[in-house]
Amino acid sequence: MLDTDSALWETVKPLLTAALRLDQEHLPSWRGWSKESIELFLRTLPAHCALIGGVWDTLNDEHGEREVLVFGVVCEVREGKISSLRTFEALHDKALPPVQALEPGFEHAREIMRVAKTQVAPVAWALFTDKHTWDAWLLATSEDGGPCDKKAVLDALMHEGRCVLMGNQASSFHPHHL
Repeated sequence: MLDTDSALWETVKPLLTAALRLDQEHLPSWRGWSKESIELFLRTLPAHCALIGGVWDTLNDEHGEREVLVFGVVCEVREGKISSLRTFEALHDKALPPVQALEPGFEHAREIMRVAKTQVAPVAWALFTDKHTWDAWLLATSEDGGPCDKKAVLDALMHEGRCVLMGNQASSFHPHHL
């Protein structure tokens, strides 16, 4: 893991803690996620790749309303296992704006992916969205509170235009493949 002192790390740490609990405490599920479904997804990825999550939220302050990055992480995957995590703050490149200036648009998403590819690994999947949509997907559960079909939830959100899924695996995206 890298850059655990970054501001964005504080938003990554709770997910890492939940994943470790799911793995080590043998919980049946966490917020609709099961260990088995996560492992299955990771095994379907290329041998060495990156997964990216970028989430923006609307901030209202003395400068007016603006979009700010609240979650930005690159997960490096090797042979079906997450081998490293780094926030967008660990990505350094002259063409990539500082984290505080990153905007939720295609241009910055493409730059984040380019830098991740050169510094980490080819990007299999990159999800860019707003905080409300991220929470709707991340925290979705079945009616009984157990695991749910996260692929179907993501597909529905994509079809509503609430998120963008990019990467070298995205051209073949079908809800039953993710």
